[in-house]
Amino acid sequence: MAGILKFFLPKDKIFYTLFENASENLELLSKLLVKVVNEPDFGKRNALIKEMEDLEHANDEVTHTIFIELGKNFITPFDREDIHSLASALDDIADYIYASGKKINFYKIDPTSDQGIQKTAVAIQEAVAAVKQAVRELRNLKNTQKIVECVIRINSAENKADEIFDMSIERLFASDVDAKELIKMRELYQVMEIVTDKCEDAGNVIESIVVKYA
Repeated sequence: MAGILKFFLPKDKIFYTLFENASENLELLSKLLVKVVNEPDFGKRNALIKEMEDLEHANDEVTHTIFIELGKNFITPFDREDIHSLASALDDIADYIYASGKKINFYKIDPTSDQGIQKTAVAIQEAVAAVKQAVRELRNLKNTQKIVECVIRINSAENKADEIFDMSIERLFASDVDAKELIKMRELYQVMEIVTDKCEDAGNVIESIVVKYA
């Protein structure tokens, strides 16, 4: 029986490696977003956003590979539904980080003149860093305390982003900007705030895995 089980078990921890690769891409994307919101030059921002696009595409490939492996592997390290949910959550984070950077230049917004944009980018980076650490801890589910601490940090960053969003929207509607600019800014705030919501989704999946398997 032991020999049969060994035959079915994956020869490597492919899902852990793929999730870690995805989380590393997210960290790089979040760092690039911080650079974008602090770069006053449109052309230099465009070059940074192109790097973000390449990383987002690379992350799509990782997500696709996870789904392929999910179909190939009979035995997985945790529930197939959780693997699918976590892969989707990480992919959503990448999509919305890239969308945030893209909208800045698409709408010709100067992010260096808006503290709300800059502070939200920092909150995104904090949330993504916590997601990355939580993903790395999945290899050793015995150390649940570290994962719980990561989830708390993710939730804290999401709450911070919510507060920044509320204050930014309040300030925006109190300003004398025209309707077009108001719509552009509000959409950017919303997309950036969604990034931390998606980080919280990933944290919830990881927390669910811990409850089931720790």
